[in-house]
Amino acid sequence: MKNYLLSIFSFLLISGCSAVPGANLLEDRTAPTKLDNACSILYQKPAWVKDLKEANTRYGIEYSSVLAMMYQESKFVHDARPLKQSGAGLLSTPFASSAYGYSQALELTWAHYKRSEGVSGVRRDDFGDAAMFMGWYVSQSEKQLGLDKNDVYAQYLAYHEGQGGYSKKSYLKKPWLLGVAKKVKARKSLYMSQLKSCNLSSLEEPNFFVRYFM
Repeated sequence: MKNYLLSIFSFLLISGCSAVPGANLLEDRTAPTKLDNACSILYQKPAWVKDLKEANTRYGIEYSSVLAMMYQESKFVHDARPLKQSGAGLLSTPFASSAYGYSQALELTWAHYKRSEGVSGVRRDDFGDAAMFMGWYVSQSEKQLGLDKNDVYAQYLAYHEGQGGYSKKSYLKKPWLLGVAKKVKARKSLYMSQLKSCNLSSLEEPNFFVRYFM
């Protein structure tokens, strides 16, 4: 009976993946709810714990920093794009820039990340890939600008303006951006406090199908 169920599950997995090229049948791409609670987010998205751990191991960025910046950028919507406020004609794109995905990485910046780290097959609409990108970016800002990796206020300004813009203090001409950076800082503090009470180790357990069938 167990072998029979395993065969059915394997068939469904293969069929689902073949129906949509590059898709993962077990990947839930809906955005989490209760975004003001880091524990709730990760309980809904347990696979993200491993992704955050890998970004922390590789780049030293705290879970709370990734989550706070990603909340601000996309509200955890995997295919988020910034829309133009107005003036989108029939022959022009409705999007304000090439920013896309969880991290709202620009096409050119994403391409630079791939070349710099020697990675391929990564996607802006994959949470783990986006978390690693954010870790890489703040690591670059630390090297180039001397910013602490987890000073999320300064790091967010550099993330938004680019390292060149930050070094020129372009953010000083954008009071609204300074306000946003303060919100990111406050959210990081909130998430950090909440994460201390999460039982994250339990979320790193293999999923049901792996535990039962393998």
